[in-house]
Amino acid sequence: MTTIKRLDSLDPNFNSSLSSILEFDSSEDKSIEETVNLILKDIKNDGDKALLNYTKKFDRLDINSPDKLEIPKEEWVKALNNVPKKQREALEISVSRIREYHEKQRASTWSYEDSDNNILGQKITPIDKVGLYVPGGKASYPSSVLMNAIPAKIAGVPELIMVSPTPDGHVNSMVLAAAALGNVDRIFAIGGAQAIGALAYGTETVTQVDKIVGPGNAYVAYAKRKVFGTVGIDMIAGPSEILIICDGNTPAEWIAMDLFSQAEHDELAQSIMLCPDLDFINEVEYQINKLLYKMPRFDILKKSLSNRGALIKVRDLYEACDIANMIAPEHLEISTENANELVQFIRHAGAIFIGRFSSESLGDYCAGPNHVLPTSRTARFSSPLGVYDFQKRSSLINISEKGSINLGKTASILATGEGLQAHASSAQYRIDGNIS
Repeated sequence: MTTIKRLDSLDPNFNSSLSSILEFDSSEDKSIEETVNLILKDIKNDGDKALLNYTKKFDRLDINSPDKLEIPKEEWVKALNNVPKKQREALEISVSRIREYHEKQRASTWSYEDSDNNILGQKITPIDKVGLYVPGGKASYPSSVLMNAIPAKIAGVPELIMVSPTPDGHVNSMVLAAAALGNVDRIFAIGGAQAIGALAYGTETVTQVDKIVGPGNAYVAYAKRKVFGTVGIDMIAGPSEILIICDGNTPAEWIAMDLFSQAEHDELAQSIMLCPDLDFINEVEYQINKLLYKMPRFDILKKSLSNRGALIKVRDLYEACDIANMIAPEHLEISTENANELVQFIRHAGAIFIGRFSSESLGDYCAGPNHVLPTSRTARFSSPLGVYDFQKRSSLINISEKGSINLGKTASILATGEGLQAHASSAQYRIDGNIS
């Protein structure tokens, strides 16, 4: 049996008990820090030479020429054409739905004219070059390719460079197929911190990018953190999370499997249910223990549910919403009869799945919205990845002669008050008409 924790919101120690479950130590392992710092330094200083050395060391690929690190487009097309029919159809459905959703996020340039005929506005431009990290080897994450590549291309990014490790020369055909469907521009068979360094600093072969997106292991995550500032990054993702608000009317085995859907990611993933019905909570725990032993990732599931999982009895569904806002989960399922009504009480969540048929797994692959979501309570101030992450906003300021006089007076007063005389004079010259 699992040892998933049981909590009750009426317990005097509830807040401290919940906090202990939510705690996640995000501090980096010193050995990871030291390794990544050395790798980044070598890539920055030695470029392709260091990249080839680390590819040989970590991926066991002895490549004598850096141009062989790039995977030619013919291989992507071949992979796409060789994907089994059902898998290709599933990929194409996902592409269509992800594209349709993200098309609606594209921002537009706008401007307006005020009473002094000043024209003010905002210009939207895409990021020039984006790097997309995709885990490789035996792992297959074509959905990650699509969720990152499609919004980038909708935003208008002209050059999208994908990196993905190929340990022992193993190239994942599904990842290549997804790259072809997602309109990626170039792919390099490199991974780990060395790939992040190559994207951030550029080498003789790998183009330096302006922003890096995509998931990775602890080494990749720390490398992204270190190069931030030199380039932009999407986010530093923590363990995956699901929180389910349930009224007891959804089949208990559905809820148990939804909790599993995130717990199976890794031992640090978090799965929590909030429900006012004690009998239903008991039934969900029964189903967890019944279904757990049938799952291929049994060991991971058991540890994840035991360490960071919880079944929580609440007074009512409105208290459940309050607790959900405090947790600010990555994925929030509202599996209740009045799910649409409860949505208005939710302020902090990466993605909200409304109603008992909206399983989180659909959001991971093909519903349409992005599955790259804020974790570790960062949904309090962060949003899902979207087209807006690949666009920049520039302010437009076109001041008329009349506006320079009227606004100049205000600016001159404020600048003088701040002791910045050159600012004041810059505005005053235009009022006085001192144009040389």
